[in-house]
Amino acid sequence: MNETALLVNTALASGTTLALAALGLLINERAGVLNLGAEGMMLVAAVAGFAVALGTGSDLLAFGSAALAGAALACVFGVLVIWLNTNQYATGLAISLFGYGFSAFVGVGLVGKSLSERVPFQVPWLADLPFVGPALFRHHPMVYVSMLLAVALAWWLYRSRSGLLLRAVGENPEPAHALGYPVRWIRLAAVAFGGALCGLAGAYVSLVTAPLWVEGLTAGRGWIALALTVFATWRPMRALLGAYLFGGITVLQLNLQAQGVQIASHFLTMLPYLATIVVLALISRNAAFIRINMPASLGKPFHPGT
Repeated sequence: MNETALLVNTALASGTTLALAALGLLINERAGVLNLGAEGMMLVAAVAGFAVALGTGSDLLAFGSAALAGAALACVFGVLVIWLNTNQYATGLAISLFGYGFSAFVGVGLVGKSLSERVPFQVPWLADLPFVGPALFRHHPMVYVSMLLAVALAWWLYRSRSGLLLRAVGENPEPAHALGYPVRWIRLAAVAFGGALCGLAGAYVSLVTAPLWVEGLTAGRGWIALALTVFATWRPMRALLGAYLFGGITVLQLNLQAQGVQIASHFLTMLPYLATIVVLALISRNAAFIRINMPASLGKPFHPGT
């Protein structure tokens, strides 16, 4: 495989985890709910998906189970913050910590086990094309699912009535409530959908990226996905491109290590997180830009009738 094609291939594959999680969190935040529990949801989903894949040999069942696990944990978060009005920041952090501990506990018996070898996926005919074939058409189907999801969500948010309603709830829920729309249920649906996508992201790590289970397998990807929503200014296609950018940085780190570059491995491992901090610092310099693009009710509780 051409070296450049391999770099593109691995950047897309690496960025898919971030893309799935960021798209889910983006829908949460468009509805006005800030969920800091992405890392915990991804870990619980990762261990659930790996266990199901190990027991059944079915990737479809594994991804489905992971999506349900992520959605279930997201619903717990949703009930707490939407109906019981707990603090969104504290509750999200609690979910993240719970997910880390719970996944480590239930995954003890899975450490050291691995999945059976899978046949590499290729798009017929297109995979044989020079350069673009290896770069774009030799990926796991979930890579293409994430791309289609980004396109579908972009259309839905800006071209459909229900997408407009979701954005209205995220901007100012009181008028939507006054018109008779169930604001709380709309927010819960958005949170559950976001949790399901975080679940798919977690399963992608444990089934495709590194088909095994170890404690803390997602390695902070949930936090990077949270930063990506800001980087993307809450737009799906920008989130997808941002995910591939950060995926490319991760691949660059691995390539530099493989080529024996004389830089401490710990520093190279920090590259994706350093890039996240730098990007957020640069974006945060323009507060007006953030305010214009950020959903106005993000992180704010909604109390019907008050």
